[in-house]
Amino acid sequence: MGKTTGFLEYKRKDEAYKPVEERIKKFKEFRVPLEEKEIKTQGARCMDCGIPFCHSGCPLGNLIPDFNDAVYKGKWEDAARILHGTNNFPEFTGRLCPAPCEEACVLGINEDPVTIENIEKNIAEKAFENGWIKANPPKKRTGKKVAVIGSGPAGMAAAQQLNRAGHEVTVYERDEKIGGLLRYGIPDFKMEKSVIDRRLAVLEEEGIKFITNAHVGKNVSIEEVKIQNDAIVLCGGATIRRGLNIEGADLNGVYQAMDFLPQNNRRVDGLVYEGDDIKATGKNVIVIGGGDTGSDCIGTSIRQGAEHVLNFEIMEKGTQERPEHQPWPYWPMRLRTSSSHKEGAERHFSISTKKFVGDDKGNLTGLVTAEVEWTNKPGERPELSEVPGTEKTWDCDMVLLALGFTGSEPTIADQLGLKMDARTNIKADNENYMTNVPGFFAAGDTRRGQSLIVWAISEGRQAAYHIDTYLMGSSNLPLKGDGDLPRA
Repeated sequence: MGKTTGFLEYKRKDEAYKPVEERIKKFKEFRVPLEEKEIKTQGARCMDCGIPFCHSGCPLGNLIPDFNDAVYKGKWEDAARILHGTNNFPEFTGRLCPAPCEEACVLGINEDPVTIENIEKNIAEKAFENGWIKANPPKKRTGKKVAVIGSGPAGMAAAQQLNRAGHEVTVYERDEKIGGLLRYGIPDFKMEKSVIDRRLAVLEEEGIKFITNAHVGKNVSIEEVKIQNDAIVLCGGATIRRGLNIEGADLNGVYQAMDFLPQNNRRVDGLVYEGDDIKATGKNVIVIGGGDTGSDCIGTSIRQGAEHVLNFEIMEKGTQERPEHQPWPYWPMRLRTSSSHKEGAERHFSISTKKFVGDDKGNLTGLVTAEVEWTNKPGERPELSEVPGTEKTWDCDMVLLALGFTGSEPTIADQLGLKMDARTNIKADNENYMTNVPGFFAAGDTRRGQSLIVWAISEGRQAAYHIDTYLMGSSNLPLKGDGDLPRA
């Protein structure tokens, strides 16, 4: 695989970014693509290692050495076929995945790992440019009908796999456009929405039916959906947002990230949105939460013209190197600095917000914090304690809460009597993805909790296999790491 001595001859080379002062003026992707010969060189760095641990690092089981080798040899169409055999949407993961495969790369033990994510994105782009990605509807239909509730990456993956098996698939989406968090949670500067639309056109041509503005359990009856289908898969995500139950949380100026980001995405797309404008223009903004959503809030605030942006994280500042207790090939919790962080945000770690402060009109004017420290005891959960004498008041007129999600909305579960797990996700069997109600399955964040896009696609694919087996007695659909073998 790759060039035998490539990993010794070539260094890792990533895509460059457009200058900060240029890219923050608009909501557009800003990576500068590598030339084709440079991408081939990066593919040559794949080591032909005896055991490709990148496979285990990837929730989809992508055949990474195989497509790296094809790219190195200039066999781009072969690379696209290999990649799409395990990943329905590499143009999404190639832009948005944190690349656990790269952390598991054998070369990463003592060198920079192979640029797997970037190679993946370029394979997908080359495939679209050359017309290799075409609708491939099934040759015959089974007569079975399946409803997919939720059109995020899990729902779309499940829908495409089930359609390939020959079932009639209808996808219900509560919002006005298809894509779930891909469309409404991911800023356009990370992934422009035309990337979703071109893939959606392929899925529709393959025969999948999409219904928007359809909130099943509210304006669409779950009982009617049940009557009309032979199986239903719930892919609505984990959308219950975590808040801060502290004094002043109801002040004007304290917003949830998932009110702020979807509104801006709708604004960029020219869509109508409800409620008052939530904009950072001219404001001192504090983003609470150090994950990807917090980073997205930072980049969006800067593009909206915020006066100043701070980022608070309650966890300790990570190290640049792997922590000792997270050795290769495990995913390491080290310091990660996003492109948005580099655009002008000031980051603070080990800091906890104690209360929000407002004026007599109910408007946010600041917040009070304290420094915290974590105590780790063997075999026990880390304990958090406040450092005495470290209280501080910060002036701000906008706070964005990017604290993650606590579980799935219970609307459908309550109506059907579906069991929820201890983390308020819909409980579905780990073996066959079925809930306690026969014929109802769950996949993605709604089943496993808040997670990665690559996990959502994997869950959708796995659920589709088990739904097909439930309907037909067996399935030719692939499981993790297998190639696509749609029903003839």
